[in-house]
Amino acid sequence: MAMLSAVFCQIAWADERPAPKNVWQTVQTPLTTDQPVPRRPWVLRDREIVLDLPLLQILKDAGARPHPRITVELFDGTSQELDISSTISRSNDTAVIRGTFKPPSKGDFTFVVNGSLLVGTMQLGDRLYKTEHITNGRLRLLEIDPDKLPPD
Repeated sequence: MAMLSAVFCQIAWADERPAPKNVWQTVQTPLTTDQPVPRRPWVLRDREIVLDLPLLQILKDAGARPHPRITVELFDGTSQELDISSTISRSNDTAVIRGTFKPPSKGDFTFVVNGSLLVGTMQLGDRLYKTEHITNGRLRLLEIDPDKLPPD
């Protein structure tokens, strides 16, 4: 009986998955500048974020497999888990990371990472999200209205 319970405990323990790690966190004290943020009617929502730099290094490494469970927190406190399908690393400390969101979410993402900077585009259902660099490693996460987005 003791042997059976030990085997059961080991199976239950082995089935536990580690908690996912977020690529970024919301900045609690947004950067204050004297410059007003220009009005952009295509931006539905935005917030400042800061990257998890150790996790970013893992993302940039094309040989790092398997990846830990990785999520991005968009808006409304919801996190989406990434399914990384391709990482192309360059010798100039740049990497292009592509993939999809794990079910039940439907969508894809592309991140370009250079040093400690990440610029990305995420399509989740009919919603479009982008990151943009602000200053000193700080980024802004944007939810975009594609119908109002000006052409490139």
